[in-house]
Amino acid sequence: MAETPLRLLFVQPQAEGAGAQELARLLGERLAERGFEVHHCFLYRRTGFYDGLPRVHYCAASRPRGPIALCRLLLDLLHHMRKVRPHAVVAFQHWGNVIVAPAARMAGIRCVLANRTSATLAMRPGLTVLDKVLGVLGFYSRVIVNSGEVEREYDDYPAAYRRRVARIDHGFQPRTSRRPPEEARQALRARLGLGAEASVIGCVARLHGLKNLPAAVRLLPCDARRHLVLVGQGPEREALLALARELGCEQRLHLLGEQPPEAIGDILAGLDLFVFPSLAETFGLAVVEAAAAGVPVLAHDLPVLREVLQVGGEPCARFADARDEAAFGAAAMALLGDAAASARLSAAGRGLERRYSADAMAGAYQRLLNDCRLG
Repeated sequence: MAETPLRLLFVQPQAEGAGAQELARLLGERLAERGFEVHHCFLYRRTGFYDGLPRVHYCAASRPRGPIALCRLLLDLLHHMRKVRPHAVVAFQHWGNVIVAPAARMAGIRCVLANRTSATLAMRPGLTVLDKVLGVLGFYSRVIVNSGEVEREYDDYPAAYRRRVARIDHGFQPRTSRRPPEEARQALRARLGLGAEASVIGCVARLHGLKNLPAAVRLLPCDARRHLVLVGQGPEREALLALARELGCEQRLHLLGEQPPEAIGDILAGLDLFVFPSLAETFGLAVVEAAAAGVPVLAHDLPVLREVLQVGGEPCARFADARDEAAFGAAAMALLGDAAASARLSAAGRGLERRYSADAMAGAYQRLLNDCRLG
């Protein structure tokens, strides 16, 4: 008799086109290819980006407002867990981890993999304490981190928590374009209504304060030919537009919202420079995808980005302090004016696909999940 496939339930707070959600989608896809039965659950639906995902469930149609709506969401989560009856639950993001682990125990699920995909700056102190308590008490079977910088954050945690920490670097799916480079460049400018002489920089990120996207907008006044493309949605949209108006460059800021994966590949291929001024990351999936696509990258000088954006000791990006408007602007100007340096970064970045293999990531998760099956 054939062995029953291991049934997995991936759970995270909100459905939207962002990094943790993309990680879950890709990981679920690769594990399904390996024979796992994968279900996805979002605590609430922020956008329809994942409506077409197989076996997807939303506990609430929108973010819950008030204690009654929150209770309904939690009850629906518990009901869905009992309906799916997964062998293991894989949780993502800080809120997802602390909500999902107790719910899984209530539903009788013993194996919970908690993914640390939230930067420390994004976590409230009380939430950090709760996470530590849950880890020490064994609500998490494993806590998965995706970089050495994040792994080191647990050095002073209690031993009962530290022994549950496991490192699995993100894998990713290359954002390739269907067009040759020059054609992709022309196509992006045609989409934006620009001439061939326009300089186009861009970023793929949630429009959120920690992404520090005003630093990217402030690059526009430096050059009247320069345009900025932002791919993503979030609460900072109106503030970014207001800043662009204040700087007199509203017509050169292009907010494209969420885009399907195949469109992102074409957008990246048309950029002259990818800027990533984010103030806090655990890995930086979007900037890794951009560098691997061969786009020259200017990133905020975070230790974790220096760790992640290198292959064999060779950097795949240029780094500058994005909190220093003059320094970040000068770094962007220098890189845009240095074709040889841009070419070196592009060549180095393409090596990231080998370093961060999606299959290697899926294999590491498979070993952890098989350990769960064996108890």
